[in-house]
Amino acid sequence: MPPDLIRPDIIVPVLMYCALLWWIGRGFSWTARLATAAVTLVLIAIVLLVERGWR
Repeated sequence: MPPDLIRPDIIVPVLMYCALLWWIGRGFSWTARLATAAVTLVLIAIVLLVERGWR
């Protein structure tokens, strides 16, 4: 695993996102939870790509 993937500045926000999704999504159906998670993870990937200059 590349060292860039295990940095705390990437892991901590992902863990916080999972906790927030669990807390807010308690009333959501599983389909809505999965859709929300997928959209957010795609947005995170786009932000990381833009920040790193599409490398």
